[in-house]
Amino acid sequence: MSATAAQSSSDNILAINNIEVIYDHVILVLKGVSLNVPRKGIVAILGANGAGKTTTLKAISNLLHAERGEVSKGSILFEGTEIHDQSPNELVRQGCIQVMEGRHCFAHLTIEENLLTGAFTRRDGRAAIKRDMERVYEYFPRLKDRRGSLAGYTSGGEQQMCAVGRALMSRPKLILLDEPSMGLAPQIVEEIFDIVRDLNAKEGVTFLLAEQNTNMALKYAQYGYILENGRIVLDGDAKSLRDNEDVKEFYLGVSGAGRKSFRDVKHYKRRKRWLA
Repeated sequence: MSATAAQSSSDNILAINNIEVIYDHVILVLKGVSLNVPRKGIVAILGANGAGKTTTLKAISNLLHAERGEVSKGSILFEGTEIHDQSPNELVRQGCIQVMEGRHCFAHLTIEENLLTGAFTRRDGRAAIKRDMERVYEYFPRLKDRRGSLAGYTSGGEQQMCAVGRALMSRPKLILLDEPSMGLAPQIVEEIFDIVRDLNAKEGVTFLLAEQNTNMALKYAQYGYILENGRIVLDGDAKSLRDNEDVKEFYLGVSGAGRKSFRDVKHYKRRKRWLA
């Protein structure tokens, strides 16, 4: 799927059009970012720390105001409707929810109490909420075993599962998942991403991932956008990005000569083509 094809598709659940984000009225963080997320797809926003990935997600979920940030230009459409003036809880009711970087569980609540907070905006009764709780436990059996444990005393992987499960309790159409691999062991990261893929395939949940682990993200996403210094410098389907020589060298640590050490990667032999 080319960028042009993605933009022309009428089945995008999310469309971001040329947005700029400013903090404290002076600091320009995002500069003309445009991207599309097809319904029931998995799309990755890739880039180094500080590239603007988290800011992009917060612009969508309208969490920027808490950090003195604002979208100063462009538009964000969720299911064809401009959402700039909507509050985060209104977006959750519509089916758009963000899982924050660093998990952010309620440490003093049990795992099950954390999951129940995800159903706070729902009005469909206890029976429906109980059914969805069991559905979450089917995807995250480890949470069922720890349901009575205080979230603050569970492992990082269990807290990440709890955060995703809590988002599922709101019956989302789109989950904005920020750095799901951060601070987790590789085996747990793989487990989390496997569950994301299952939720996408079986439940039809759309995911927009912000992720520094480019290799893992491109293994599970269908399409990706690479951010640098607040701008999208490259986008394409996952395979084309994995095969791109610049992506290999600057994001996967691989060149024509094979995998490099960190010391080698720091001293690039050529400029990225998008900077030429």
